[in-house]
Amino acid sequence: MRQLERINILIIEDDTKIAGLLKAHIEKYGFAAAIVTDFSQVIEDFKKIQPDLVLLDVNLPKFDGFYWCRQLRSLSTCPILFISARDSEMDQVMALENGADDYITKPFHYDVVVAKIRSHLRRAYGSYSAKAEERTVESAGLMLYPERFLLTYRGLEVELTQKESVLVEALMKKADRIVSRGRLLDLMWEDRHFIDDNTLNVYITRIRKKLKELGIEEPIETVRGAGYKLRLEGNDGA
Repeated sequence: MRQLERINILIIEDDTKIAGLLKAHIEKYGFAAAIVTDFSQVIEDFKKIQPDLVLLDVNLPKFDGFYWCRQLRSLSTCPILFISARDSEMDQVMALENGADDYITKPFHYDVVVAKIRSHLRRAYGSYSAKAEERTVESAGLMLYPERFLLTYRGLEVELTQKESVLVEALMKKADRIVSRGRLLDLMWEDRHFIDDNTLNVYITRIRKKLKELGIEEPIETVRGAGYKLRLEGNDGA
C-alpha cells in the first residue's frame, strides 16, 4: 500500500487551462500530479508515472477517452475517473462499461473533484498505509483479495476494478441472502446524488460476466423490488 505523500495522479485532458488548474488544485492537497501533453504517448506516460489514480477526459486527440480507459484498465486496476462536458446517460454508461470507476461532468467544482479523488483512494488503498496481513473474503470456495482486486475460484482467477471489488465483497458477505440496491449504492458511492439509476445495473452486468469466467453460472439473482443475491450453492463446476 502507498503512503499518502506518494500518491501520484495522472491527468489526461487536452484543455491545457483545465489540466493546469486541476494539477494546481490537486497539488495544494499534497498529491503529486502529472499532465499528459503528447497524446501519442499516453501509455508510455502511464507506465513511467505509474499513477495511483487517473483523471481522464472523453474528447481527446487521436483516440477518445473510452479507448484509453480500456488500454489503461488492461495495465492497472487503479481508479479511473472521467471528467467530461459530455453529460448524456450513454456516455456515462460507456465509461463504466469500459472500466471507469466514476464520471464527473463539466463544469465542476475543483473541491468536488478532490473529494472524489480522496474517496476513491480510500476505497482503493484503505488508509494509505501498509497492512501487516492481506485481507481476504471467502465464501463457498470463492476467494476475494480486496487489496489486489483479485477474485479466484477453483484454480481460476479474474481481475476486478476497485468498485467491482467493493460490490463483490458486499455480495459475498451475504451470500445467498438479498443485498438491497440502496446498501450497494451506499457502499460504492459516498454521494448518491450524482449516480444514475442504471449505473449499478452496469456494474452488476460486469460482475456477472466475470463470475461466469470463473465457471459460476447464473451467479447473481435479481430480486425485483429488493436487490441482488449472490448464489453460490449448486455451482460445483460439474
